[in-house]
Amino acid sequence: MDENKKFSVNNAVMAFIVMIIVVGLVALAGFYFLTPPDDIIMGQAEATQVRISGKVPGRIISYRADEGDKVKAGDTLVFLDTPEVLAKLQQVEALQKAAEAQNTKAIKGARVQEIQGAYEMWQKAQAGLEIAKKSYDRVQNLFNKGVVSAQKRDEADANYKAMQATERAAKSQYDMAVAGARKEDKATMAALVQQAGGAVAEVESYLHESALISPITGEVSDRYPEVGELVGTGAPIMNLIDLNDMWVTFSVREDLLKDIHIGSELNAFIPALDNKKVKLKVYYMKDMGTYAAWKATKTTGEYDSKTFEVRARPLVKIAYLRPGMSVIMKKKKTDIL
Repeated sequence: MDENKKFSVNNAVMAFIVMIIVVGLVALAGFYFLTPPDDIIMGQAEATQVRISGKVPGRIISYRADEGDKVKAGDTLVFLDTPEVLAKLQQVEALQKAAEAQNTKAIKGARVQEIQGAYEMWQKAQAGLEIAKKSYDRVQNLFNKGVVSAQKRDEADANYKAMQATERAAKSQYDMAVAGARKEDKATMAALVQQAGGAVAEVESYLHESALISPITGEVSDRYPEVGELVGTGAPIMNLIDLNDMWVTFSVREDLLKDIHIGSELNAFIPALDNKKVKLKVYYMKDMGTYAAWKATKTTGEYDSKTFEVRARPLVKIAYLRPGMSVIMKKKKTDIL
C-alpha cells in the first residue's frame, strides 16, 4: 500500500512538471507570436551622376574611356566629327578678315596717291584764285577811271568769287583725304571687327566641343551611342558616377519617423557586403507627395500615412559600396508612435 502511495506521488510530481513545461512553452510561443516583428526599412545607395553630352551635333569618332574605367577631371572622354562647325569657322574667319581690312582702311585714310591728287587740285584752285584776284583788281581800277563798264566789273567780281569757292572746295577735299574716315565711320568699322571676333570665338567654342572632357573625377557607368553613330545637340553620350559622393535614400512611412530627423544618426546594414553594419547621418527629408485626395481610411480615427524620402550619408567611407546596393534599417515596433 505504501508502495502504491509512493507511486501516486511520483506521478503527481511528474504531471506537475509536465504542466509547468507545457505552460512555459505556451507562454514562450505566445510571446513569440504576439510580439510584433521589427519593421524593415529598405534603402538604396546612390551616387552623384554626371551626364556627358555635346553642344553641337556630330558623329562619334572614338572613345577614350570604356565602361568601368576610372577617369579624372579634365580627361578626354570622346571625340566627335563636326564638319559643319569647321565650315562655319571658315566663314566667320573670312568675315573677320574683311572687317579688319575695312577697319584698317578707315584708320589709315585715303591712299597716298589720292592725297597727292587732292593736293594738286587745291594748288590748281589757288592758282586760279590768284589770277581771278588780279583780274578783278585790274578791272576795278579801270572801272574807277571810267574806262570799262559796270558789267565788265561785275563779271570780274563774279569770276573772282567763284574761284574763291572753288579754292575752298579743293582745300576741303584735301583736308578730308588727309584726315581719313570720319570718327563715326571709324567707330562703325571697329564695332564690325569686334562683332566678327565674337562670331569667331563662338564657333571656336563649338569646335572645342568636338573633344568632350570629364568635368569630375569618377567612373564611367554607361556609354550610349556606338562609334560611327550620329548624336544630336544635348544627346547623352556617357554617364559618370562620383563614388566619393554617395548617400542612401530611404522611403519611410511617417509613423516610423520617430527619432528620425535632420542630423540624427541611423544604424543599418548592407546585405551585399556580408551584412556590414554602417552608421548614417540624415541630411535631407521631404514628403514624397500624393496623387489622390487625402481622407481617413476608417472612421475610428485611423488615417492614411504619407511616405517621406529620407537621405543619409555614411559617417565614414564604405569600401566597395556601389550605387544600387540595398541598405537595410530595422525599426522596432516599440519605437512607433
